Amino acid sequence: MLRNPLSKGAVTGSPVAAPFVSSMLDQMPNSVLVFVGATKDLAYANAAAEASLDLSRKSLQGLTLYDLFGDNQSLNHMIDEVFAGRAAAQRQELVLYSVPGKIYREPLAVHVVIAMLEDPTLMMMEWFPIDQQLRSERDERVSHQVEANKQLMRNLAHEIKNPLGGIRGAAQLLEFELPEKGLREYTQVIIKESDRLQTLVDRLLAPHRKAHAMEPLNIHEVLERIRSLVLAEFPQGLKIIRNYDTSLPDILGDQEQLIQAVLNIVHNAAQALADEIRRGTAQIELRTRVARSVTIAKQRHKLALDLHVIDNGPGIPDEIRERIFFPLVSGREGGSGLGLTLAQTFVQQHQGFIACESRPGYTDFHIQIPYRKQEIAV
Repeated sequence: MLRNPLSKGAVTGSPVAAPFVSSMLDQMPNSVLVFVGATKDLAYANAAAEASLDLSRKSLQGLTLYDLFGDNQSLNHMIDEVFAGRAAAQRQELVLYSVPGKIYREPLAVHVVIAMLEDPTLMMMEWFPIDQQLRSERDERVSHQVEANKQLMRNLAHEIKNPLGGIRGAAQLLEFELPEKGLREYTQVIIKESDRLQTLVDRLLAPHRKAHAMEPLNIHEVLERIRSLVLAEFPQGLKIIRNYDTSLPDILGDQEQLIQAVLNIVHNAAQALADEIRRGTAQIELRTRVARSVTIAKQRHKLALDLHVIDNGPGIPDEIRERIFFPLVSGREGGSGLGLTLAQTFVQQHQGFIACESRPGYTDFHIQIPYRKQEIAV
C-alpha cells in the first residue's frame, strides 16, 4: 500500500504502492491526489495537496473527489476520457471550487493533469496554480534583469567614487584660497553635494561589502523591533496589526540585514499611507506563516518562512509596478529608489524571494525564506 493511504485496501497490491513511490510523490512541488477511477475515492494525497487544500491526510480520509470539488463537469469529463482509454492523459486549466456546506476554501485557478496509473483501477490528479508558472517565469526574468542592473550600478558606483573624492578635495583646497568668504558658499555646495553622492555610492556598494552574520533568530522579534521603530515615527493615525504564527521555529539569518530589508518595506508602506494616516484609517498588517513544499529559484524546499507586509494604501503606480526593485526607481518624490533594491538583495542573500501584488487599497509584499534542514527538526 501507499504510505499514509486515505482509503484502506484501495491500493493493495498496486505497482505504485511501493514506499519509495509515496516518498517520491511527497517530494513533488505540485499537488497530487491518487483516487479510484470507478468510485473517485481518495487513496493518497501528497504534502503539496494537503497544503493546497488546507486539509491534513487525516481530514481527507474517507473523502471522494466529489467531496472536494463537487460535480465539476470539466473535471469529470477529463477523468472519463482517461478512464475509458480514449486518452493517455488530459490537461486543462480549471477553477476548482469547494462544496458549499462541506469544505470551504478559496477557489483554485489551476492547471490540472489527469493520468492513469499502472494499476488500471487507479488514477492520478496533479495540479499547480496557473500563476505559479507565470510567477516562476516572471521571477526568473526579473532576477536576471535585477542582477544585470545591480552589476551595472556597482560598476558605475566604483567609477564615480574616485573622481568624486578628487572633486571634494579640490573644492576644499579652493575654499582656502578664496579671497572673499562670501564665495565659500559655492565651494560648500560642491562639498555637500559630493558628500551626498558619496553616501549614495556607499549605499549602492554596502550590501556586497559586509560578510553575512548568520545566526538563529526569532522572526517575530525582528518584526516587533520594526513595528516599534515605525510607530515611533508615525505615532498617530497608523495601526500596525500583528498576525503572527507564534509556533514558527527560529530561522537562520543575518538579523541586521533582515531588519533592514523588512524595515525598508514597512517604512515605504507607511510613507505611502500619508493620506490614510491623516484620516486615521492607515493600516499595515505583518503576517507570518509557514509555507510547505515551496520552490524558490528552481530549488524545492520542504518548509519556508512566509512573511507578508500588507497595507491599505493607494497602491503602486502602474508605470513603475514592474520596476520597483530596480535601482533608483521610486514612486515617491525625493525617494532614493534604493530601499526595495536593498531589501531584495538582502532577501536573495538568504536564498529567498520577494514579490509584490498591488492594487488601489491593497499592496502585499510577500517574502519567502527557506528553512534549512537543521532548522526543520524543531
